[in-house]
Amino acid sequence: MKVARLIPCPQADLLNIILRLLLNLSFDRDIRAQIIRIGLLPKLVDLIDDENQRLICLCLLYHLSMDDRTKGYFTYTKCNQQLMKMIIDCKEERLEPEVIALAINLALNPGCAEQLCDYKHGKGLKLLMKRAYKYKDSLIMKMIRNISSHASPDIKSQFISYVGPLGETLVTEKDEVFLTEVVGTLANLTIPDIDYQALMDEYGLVEWIKSKLKPNSADVELTLNVVVLVGTLCADDACAEVLAKSDIIQILIELLHAQQEDDEIVLQICYVFYQLCFHKSTRNVIIKKTEAPAYLIDLMQDKNKEVRRVCDMTLEIISECDPDWASRIKLARFRNHNQTWLETIEGQQVSYEDDEPTPINNTGPYGFDPMAFGDQDDYLDQFGYNDADGRESPDMNHWNSINSGGEMDIDSKPFLKSEPTNTNNRNTNRSGTNNTIMKRRGVYE
Repeated sequence: MKVARLIPCPQADLLNIILRLLLNLSFDRDIRAQIIRIGLLPKLVDLIDDENQRLICLCLLYHLSMDDRTKGYFTYTKCNQQLMKMIIDCKEERLEPEVIALAINLALNPGCAEQLCDYKHGKGLKLLMKRAYKYKDSLIMKMIRNISSHASPDIKSQFISYVGPLGETLVTEKDEVFLTEVVGTLANLTIPDIDYQALMDEYGLVEWIKSKLKPNSADVELTLNVVVLVGTLCADDACAEVLAKSDIIQILIELLHAQQEDDEIVLQICYVFYQLCFHKSTRNVIIKKTEAPAYLIDLMQDKNKEVRRVCDMTLEIISECDPDWASRIKLARFRNHNQTWLETIEGQQVSYEDDEPTPINNTGPYGFDPMAFGDQDDYLDQFGYNDADGRESPDMNHWNSINSGGEMDIDSKPFLKSEPTNTNNRNTNRSGTNNTIMKRRGVYE
């Protein structure tokens, strides 16, 4: 790329035109990769300090941050520190959209998230929380949520002191956009040190959760995040027991039926069922007192791979604990795996029944007419050999001797058993084998 040698350029107008050209070219993924490969990223980051070029540079950097494989390269620049400075030092209530958009993208990278938290000697997260709550800024809260999504213990541990304020926000916040990001942040905090039961008791989260899981809710994003939060809470044995006794399972089943077209909601509800089956204290509740296992059987053929995987893991636990459900699950898996074969056999049976002659006259005591097929001697001669070829027809005494244990021809080839068919592999094609359970995506009747 020949324009690379012109960055930076002492002529401001020429530099601005070059950057705009790169911005237009950066809509192409291959061009973005080439910009990173030739080493333009550090030069573009340095131009953020140039007031005349800052906006166009931020837009160009935002395009570069859209690719997950290039986010890590930002950790070798001072971009994260500059973004934190612009966010924290901003005197306006709302940040420039280019600044916060770039920060949200970079927060999805673990290395960048650590650098954002390390701003001013580890005070980055505290400063972001303070500004987000001061201005009820949902975009900064989304940035914080992205930071909380990483599994790094150094990052997770910084959120422990904010669990209480986040829990209080759930029951007090009226802005659903800001609330959605808070719920998502709290749902990401899978930290063993957090006492989730105390959090639920203090803020009455059980009733709040039930109030948000409306099947016909207009805010699907908030509903999804609440389901994710329920999955996080159910990881704790005590919380799972409280939620199972609060009729939350039936609410989730109704939500599953209403939102069956949303793969993400279906997946997260299945994960909640998995967590409830994982704990001994709640396993009997979901197996014995709900129809959740039947819905999981129905979802074994879902077109989404992750949904099928979570269903299989949950059904394995159910099979080990309940013999009745184990037989039903085994039958469903057999039918799913051999569905094409079963449909073919059933079709052939229907065809044979249509071709069977109906007896009219001379019916015997069992409704069978022996003369319906012609003369009986002619019927028997069908199984005899023609004497003209030098062979004799088989003697009935010969067959009787065989059936009664008489001598047999040891030179004849024995019958070979066919190898048993393996029915453990699940059919990945969706079809309605359990059509009495639920109707999903137009497949089940």
